Amino acid sequence: MTMFKLPLAIAAASMTFVGACTETGPNGGVKARNGAAIGAGLGVLAGIAGGDNADERRRNAAKGAIIGGLIGAGIGNELDKQEEELRAQLGGNVGIVNNGNSLIVTMPQDILFATNSTTVSGALQSDLTTLARSINRYPDTTVNVVGHTDSQGSASFNFDLSQRRAQAVGSVLINSGVAPQRIRSIGRGEDQPVATNATAQGRQLNRRVEIIITPN
Repeated sequence: MTMFKLPLAIAAASMTFVGACTETGPNGGVKARNGAAIGAGLGVLAGIAGGDNADERRRNAAKGAIIGGLIGAGIGNELDKQEEELRAQLGGNVGIVNNGNSLIVTMPQDILFATNSTTVSGALQSDLTTLARSINRYPDTTVNVVGHTDSQGSASFNFDLSQRRAQAVGSVLINSGVAPQRIRSIGRGEDQPVATNATAQGRQLNRRVEIIITPN
């Protein structure tokens, strides 16, 4: 009987939080519902791990589902809201992906920088300023600014260029009011392509700066 009660309690707790995230919120509340379900599940696992016997594990699992579900739903809803706002405010050249755990804002380096330059173009300054305002409206997050290049040229040159370009974007965000301690600038060089480097189109996709916004 114990083996059946615990899964049913877990499922009930998870569905309570999933149902509480209405479809009328940002993006239909999809990420909020997913976050609630994941949070409840993780809370259950943590609760089970902390119990010394079957009864204590069941009680801890129920408590963990409640706490984890609330946290997961809150994080998912905040990401949904910020994603919706940014899609309405940023230019069409900027990509936005919400994976449920973070927002990944991608800007092509070809429109951010001139060839071999680390000076952010004036055309993208306004988008970065808009992004900085959004980051400040959601203060309980950290921001990784990650530079990527294609495979043209030496690996060491590409790594250095990606690092300096990430730092340049991070500096614009800081100068636009984001606290420096919230931003980490990282260069990845040519190591993380999203497309083939064998074609001009693929290399263009690989030349990018990703701003990854992650709830704390």
